[in-house]
Parts: sequence; structure tokens; C-alpha cells
Amino acid sequence: MTEKELRRLSRMDLLEMLLEQSKEVEQLRAELETVKKQLEDRRIMEQEAGSIAEAALRLNKVFEAAQQAADQYLENIRTQAEISQNGETENEAE
Repeated sequence: MTEKELRRLSRMDLLEMLLEQSKEVEQLRAELETVKKQLEDRRIMEQEAGSIAEAALRLNKVFEAAQQAADQYLENIRTQAEISQNGETENEAE
């Protein structure tokens, strides 16, 4: 709307236009707040997903270390069993 057209409008028309614009501004502000909240929620979800991935990696390392310890323990048990068995075999041979 041009300036000339605005000057021809009555005060009532101008007030109605102002009221409509105010409603539109409020609606846009509410929409902006909603979008901001959605963005923040998405950021939180991304951060949590990153934290979960990091925790999974740490757990994998813990499980790997536990598996290595279990393997080493079993190997020691086998070695001890062989030593014991060899010792008994030597005693029987004497």
C-alpha cells in the first residue's frame, strides 16, 4: 500500500490495520518460540546421541580388556594344568 493510499484511510481503518499487524506479530513470535524450542530439543538429542556413542565406545574398551584378562587367566590355568600333569607323569615314571 502506498503512502498516498494510507493517507486516505480513516483512523478506524488504520487502527484495524495496526491491530491486524499486532496479531500477526504475536502469532509470528509464538511460532518463533516454538521453532526455537524444537531446535533446542534437537540439539539436546544430538548431544545425548553423542554421549551414548561415547559411552558405547568406552564400554567396548572395558569388554575388550575383560576378555583379554579372561583369556590370560584361562591360558595360565592351562599352563598350570600342563605343569601339574607333567610333574605327575615324571613322578609316575620314577
